[in-house]
Amino acid sequence: MGSLKVVDHPLVKHKITLLRSKFTDVQRFRELMQELSMLLAYEATRSIPVEETTCETPLTETKGYLIHPGQIAIIPILRAGLGMVDGLLNFMPMARVGHVGLYRDHESLQPIEYYSKFPEGIDQMEVFVVDPMLATGGSVAHAIDIVKRAGARKIRFLCVVSCPEGVECLQKAHPDVDIFTCVLDEKLNDKGYILPGLGDAGDRLYGTK
Repeated sequence: MGSLKVVDHPLVKHKITLLRSKFTDVQRFRELMQELSMLLAYEATRSIPVEETTCETPLTETKGYLIHPGQIAIIPILRAGLGMVDGLLNFMPMARVGHVGLYRDHESLQPIEYYSKFPEGIDQMEVFVVDPMLATGGSVAHAIDIVKRAGARKIRFLCVVSCPEGVECLQKAHPDVDIFTCVLDEKLNDKGYILPGLGDAGDRLYGTK
């Protein structure tokens, strides 16, 4: 079973509180989302492999370590996942970026794919699928299905806010995928929103209703 890692850090708790607030405007919401994405990336990248190299300091030669430029892929789930990409790229500028686009059919309530594009060689990469919210888990599980069909094997899922229902769904659908989140909230309401949550992440990122 994939592990669940809640990043329990004072900076995360502080920034999550600001992110939740209904008084936080669009600009600050985007900034906080990027900052929290970087803190998530710090935890989620602990186990990725590095290559040994040599480094010339101003004084001598020493052993060093580098992450291969083509080793990491970031896959945001459109549209809200885009709000995490800049923060992750600030932390991992060597990463390649793909995309998965999904929408929910109003009648069947099932996620429908409308777009996907991935870096070449994704089967050899450390893949980070990202979306701010893990609510019901259905869309995220479907997005990871798509990423796996493209060949990805080493996948982690990063989100800012999660809930028990979403975690259970994702772990059941993809027991090989580790989940990294800033906070595990109480539950879903009857409309599928996380409580206490932060509202609709996409609307708050882009100023839409």
